[in-house]
Amino acid sequence: MASSPLVSIIINNYNYQQFLPEAIDSALNQTYQSIEVIVVDDGSTDNSKEVIDSYGHRITSIFQTNSKQGAALNCGFAACRGDLVMFLDADDYLLPEAVARIVAVWHPGIAKVHFRLQAVDSVRQPLGYFVPSVGMTLACGNVVQKLLHTSSYVSSPMSGNAYCRSALADIMPIPLEYFTTADDYLMISSPFLGDLAGIDDPLGAYRVHDSNQWALHTVSGSRFRRFVRHDLQNYALLQQRARDRCLDIPADLERRSLGRMWSRLASLRLDPQEHPVSSDRVYQLVFYGLRALWLHSNHNWKKRTLYSLLWLWVGFMPLPLAKPGITWLYAPHLRPKTIDRALVKLRQMTS
Repeated sequence: MASSPLVSIIINNYNYQQFLPEAIDSALNQTYQSIEVIVVDDGSTDNSKEVIDSYGHRITSIFQTNSKQGAALNCGFAACRGDLVMFLDADDYLLPEAVARIVAVWHPGIAKVHFRLQAVDSVRQPLGYFVPSVGMTLACGNVVQKLLHTSSYVSSPMSGNAYCRSALADIMPIPLEYFTTADDYLMISSPFLGDLAGIDDPLGAYRVHDSNQWALHTVSGSRFRRFVRHDLQNYALLQQRARDRCLDIPADLERRSLGRMWSRLASLRLDPQEHPVSSDRVYQLVFYGLRALWLHSNHNWKKRTLYSLLWLWVGFMPLPLAKPGITWLYAPHLRPKTIDRALVKLRQMTS
């Protein structure tokens, strides 16, 4: 492997002309020099083509008919030459030193390097939180056993990852059923390909805006139903990856995931008639959530206590009172400032 590995930054875009220049510029303006930038446009109907064409030979441009994100990533991966591969969403962007920091910690045997992202709004103003949140350490080393113990691990969204090409080749192309959830497919699969390395500093920005498919800017039953359906799909993938390697899975593994139980509880409370898992009951999900929180999470006792109170509140209070609890946990930028100040004071009192 070369001492200065080539890094491919593949930007996938669909109708993000207003954000696309920032994403492309952030890739081109890296302090690390050995990079190639590939932009795959997934059949945009806005002026994205004109934006892409304006960069000329500084980037590799690929235009395809609208086939969803997974198809765009497959297309970009097939065209790239990098030893390390990054998939950057067109509404996000990287800090100038991101690639240099990634290359500095990567070595053969590491399947993925992931890093924290700062949440910003549509005009790059910080929203006051990070993804994953500060205090949650990104998973490192051999993560398979952690994944098979809790069914999850601390990772970053699509734009916060860099993959070893040789490892990525084992799971590409992304299957059709994951074309709208490609980041989930890569997140679950990557620990089975080698070790992970984490950089807890923010090296990029995760944009939260009205057109973002996954960033939660409003709370609704339909949004959480989608989360639940994808959780079920992801758990099936995890089971398949484990079976392929003859690894045992605990019988209660699905219920050990705090995030999965929270999505199910929120979906059930917000719209019980349309909830995807007909056997779910509020009291069961509250119990499973508290059990996951105290037995299988890495939160300190202060956060566990706060989350326990919030869990009970969301589970058993009338919906008009429970809904703000759902909002404040999943969309911290929507929390009233008075709530944030109270939480800070509470942490100071218990520190």
